[in-house]
Amino acid sequence: MDKKYFMGLGAILILLLLTWSINWELKDKEKKEEITKDQISTTVMSVNKNSLTVQDANNIIYTFETPNPNVKSGDNIIIEYTGILNKSIELQKDTTITELTIANENKGFPENWQDNGLFHDFYNAAYKKLQTMTLDEKIAQILLVRYPENAETIQKKYQFGGYVFFQKDFQDKTKEEVKKMIQSVESVSKIPLLTAVDEEGGKVIRVSSNPKLVDNPFKSSKELYKNGGLNAIKTDTINKSRILSNLGLNLNLAPVVDVTTDPNAYMYERTLGENTKKTSEYAETVIETSHGTKVSYTLKHFPGYGNNSDTHQGIATDTRVLEDLKQNDLPPFEAGIKKGAEAILMSHNIILNVDSTNPSSLSPSIHNLLRNDLNFTGIIITDDLAMSALNNISNPTTKAILAGNDLIITTDYESSMNEIKKSLSDGVLDESTIDKLAFRILAWKYYKGLMYENEK
Repeated sequence: MDKKYFMGLGAILILLLLTWSINWELKDKEKKEEITKDQISTTVMSVNKNSLTVQDANNIIYTFETPNPNVKSGDNIIIEYTGILNKSIELQKDTTITELTIANENKGFPENWQDNGLFHDFYNAAYKKLQTMTLDEKIAQILLVRYPENAETIQKKYQFGGYVFFQKDFQDKTKEEVKKMIQSVESVSKIPLLTAVDEEGGKVIRVSSNPKLVDNPFKSSKELYKNGGLNAIKTDTINKSRILSNLGLNLNLAPVVDVTTDPNAYMYERTLGENTKKTSEYAETVIETSHGTKVSYTLKHFPGYGNNSDTHQGIATDTRVLEDLKQNDLPPFEAGIKKGAEAILMSHNIILNVDSTNPSSLSPSIHNLLRNDLNFTGIIITDDLAMSALNNISNPTTKAILAGNDLIITTDYESSMNEIKKSLSDGVLDESTIDKLAFRILAWKYYKGLMYENEK
């Protein structure tokens, strides 16, 4: 009797365990399905026969493999999918689209343009201004052009968003002559200009190479830090900003926050020459000190130049793994972003283990790293498209736009304008993509105080 009792009890326990196991597996399956079912609101950037590339409100770019997507570039769509969405990469291999829905149009600016970014307080004003612009003016707004000889005539015709000034543009000029040079092109601009310069100090000095403008050339970050630490960096940033602003310059394409410790490396002389921690402190100091100076500073060259060769001369391929970049090269950019960096300039290096095909400046995967992992909401700027690293790449301006850049530095402005127009005509780009980029540049100009000063 005792034996039968225990055998019956054991059978009951086994049955209970089996029932619990089955219920647990069903609940676990339901939980997994619940986790993997999701949707995302996006804008279509490009459509191919078997793929769809979109951008979300945070400017992350995704490419989905889906046969014959029944949408077109510029559509605001809601994507319902199963699987895991990876924000750190472009191609979503672990997701399956279950439904595409075209979203309703909004009376204000598109919902997919809204984020909680650095310039979001000025989105309404920027969108209102956008409505007054022609397509050509919108295209021109996203180009930062190398300053040409006949700039006033060119600006009347094209209405570019800004100009980059080089050493030859300041050579032998007095302060008044420089102010007049900048004001002459500003005076024919419908929208205030970004007036940019590479004034790093040390090896790269565009303005302070002229003793008529600055008594002594600005020193390199390396020399400043060695002799006076971060206090010297802070003082230098204040002095540099004052001089640049007084001349009419409002954007410095500096500081260089690449971590380069090899004295033989190309970028070494332009860097702090210190480790990741000290370079991060340097980035923080420059960005924090620059606030309120009327000059925006640009962290460069993302995702970190390292010890690679000169991309002015050709292609540089970085063979480091992503984890090395995250530990050693990204922290200075992240530190600057947390202090309110408005702009970041991309390198032309190919990061072999992230995107073996495209230079960083043309790589959606590298841009996603900046937008997602580092939560950057400011303006992404290409390095100059005229550099030799891009010589053998067709349609670089279009690729730069599709990769996620906001502002394109170009020397051959006519080629860039014509290429964008052709890409729009061919359906490679949609006007809504240009609208969004111009909108972001306008919002930045409002944030900087340029627009209000012009419109009082």
